[in-house]
Amino acid sequence: MKVLVAGATGVVGRRLVPMLLDQGHDVVGLVRSSRADDLADLGAEIVGVDALDSSAVLEAVRKAEPDAIIHQLTALSGAAMRNFDRGFARTNELRTTGTDNLLAAAKAVGVGRFVAQSYTNWTNDPNGPPVQDEEAGLDPNPIPTQRETMAGIAYLEREVPAAGGVVLRYGNFYGPGTHFSPGAEYEKLIRSGSFPIIGGGTGIWSFTHVDDAAGAAIAALDHGAPGIYNVVDDEPAPVAEWLPVLARELGAKPPRRVPTWLGRLLAGPAVAHLSTRVRGSANAKAKAELGWTPRYPSWRDGFRDGRG
Repeated sequence: MKVLVAGATGVVGRRLVPMLLDQGHDVVGLVRSSRADDLADLGAEIVGVDALDSSAVLEAVRKAEPDAIIHQLTALSGAAMRNFDRGFARTNELRTTGTDNLLAAAKAVGVGRFVAQSYTNWTNDPNGPPVQDEEAGLDPNPIPTQRETMAGIAYLEREVPAAGGVVLRYGNFYGPGTHFSPGAEYEKLIRSGSFPIIGGGTGIWSFTHVDDAAGAAIAALDHGAPGIYNVVDDEPAPVAEWLPVLARELGAKPPRRVPTWLGRLLAGPAVAHLSTRVRGSANAKAKAELGWTPRYPSWRDGFRDGRG
């Protein structure tokens, strides 16, 4: 089919576009400003569009006449964790206004399938079970610095299924192009001893390799009823478990431990929350209804074999 990928140069988009082309799909990639010569060389058509410009989005979709739209729009580069909502402000716009623009264009052109990226992990209810499925809902009382970002996620997760689309909730990304890739931000922090275990390290993380995220988006082109699907690996794990494993893989010293109050003071409330209170996510629905199986069922294998 002909697939329009909005956000073709993002972390997922750069893995997704080659996979689509390899499977024989025609691909139109929407990008804002990043160069995408490598994707064009592979055979994708690249179109420069500001996703917040509704008329430009409509024109691009009309010209492309895609069978499906995959919405991978984010602006995660340089997002600051201390000032969480400020760092994710552009992404919040893309999840609200950008989503509206793509849905309106899809409806106007008669696009048959719409798949959109969302997120799961800190969005889960910290007072709920350790691992939560899609029926559990979002945290009804997010910490103040994450409220605007939670509102953006909730908006996308409401509007896309209402329009007949599929929402893929990805966990914490690792793999090429992510903060966990060789030489990237988190590796530098771990190697320098600047990524501590805060409190008891009881925050439970769910991970998603970027190739598994892309694979789920392809699966969703022709599988799954409208709705929300958690796309994460099989092994949610607390920070106190996965962070020492990654440090060993990197040949770094074991992470130091700091009390929660100090972690909150040094890194901000969002980081302290991620380290101590977040809950993991279950993937049974995505496996059963999308026919999706993660290439990396556990972050243990992924950290060893799939970071780069």
